[in-house]
Amino acid sequence: MTPGPTEIPEQIREAMARPIANPDVDPAFVDTYRSLTADLASVYETAKDVVVLGGEGVLGLEAAVASVIEPGDRVLCVANGLYGEYFAEFVELHGGEPITCSFPWDEPIDPDAVSEAIDEAKQEGEDVAAATFVHCETPTGTMNDLDEALEHCREAGVLTIVDAVSSLGGAPVPVGEIDLCIGASQKCFSAPPGLTTVAVSDAAWERITGTDTRGFYTDLGLWRDVGETGEFPYTHLASNCYGLAEAVSIVLDEGLENGFSRHEAAAGQCRDLGTEIGLASYPAEARSAPTVTAFEVEEATVVQERLHQEHDILVGTGLADLEDDLIRIGHMGYNADTERVETTMDALESVLDDR
Repeated sequence: MTPGPTEIPEQIREAMARPIANPDVDPAFVDTYRSLTADLASVYETAKDVVVLGGEGVLGLEAAVASVIEPGDRVLCVANGLYGEYFAEFVELHGGEPITCSFPWDEPIDPDAVSEAIDEAKQEGEDVAAATFVHCETPTGTMNDLDEALEHCREAGVLTIVDAVSSLGGAPVPVGEIDLCIGASQKCFSAPPGLTTVAVSDAAWERITGTDTRGFYTDLGLWRDVGETGEFPYTHLASNCYGLAEAVSIVLDEGLENGFSRHEAAAGQCRDLGTEIGLASYPAEARSAPTVTAFEVEEATVVQERLHQEHDILVGTGLADLEDDLIRIGHMGYNADTERVETTMDALESVLDDR
């Protein structure tokens, strides 16, 4: 019950056990890839191109930055959590200049502050090439409302990059206002880690094709025509693609709205049961995500270990400075299930009562 990777349904395991086609020469795999990207576009609820890269979700975050940023470009990095802060590191790594717009980890982002940061940067005589955001900060269970901030960016002509890794498929994502929207296989899809997905706008493709990148594996431009040509820039992860294709099919068969409601129900139950046993949710002021709940728990790493040893249930703890202060329960994808949540919370109550 960690906030990704999740438990993997048996039918996804079975799909991955299929004999693999050689992605480099077998037309059958090209058909699989085309079908997968078309189905992913339905999950993204977009007509934009979707590409699937071989690599864990962080690859998508770095590739988005690497593909649109050139040395000296200024990038607004909006952060109220660990992954928002990571974007600034990627910008520096690829020669850009991050402009940080930071908020406390237990507070939502302020769209007015985002707009002011863009205006201030432009007053200094330099354009802002892009802005980065995180939709769901899994280290704290915070869901950011991005609509207004994205609108400010669009009006200012700023390209937008959004980490939707922990929300795509489990909650509505404002993909229509996002130029590069990143997802991953191991969260709400409940497939194994190993693939990252990116929905790419026309404006993003234009920027990508006009940018001299300093990488190969992180160059999204190599994927633009794969669906048409059937020629991959490197050997794709065939079995992972089979698993993700099955996972996406499960999401679409359920229906996106039904899936969103299931995630909301599991999240609501998790928080209600937490309140009953005296736990405070974190953050208190920001909006909690329907895919993950964080509770304030003393000696969280000890509690995590006991849950695993005594009840065979694995949950997450906080990250960075919050490592020993938070227990994080993932109710995403296959684990967005009220029975699984109840079993987890009963076990957590037992461990806490026995301390």
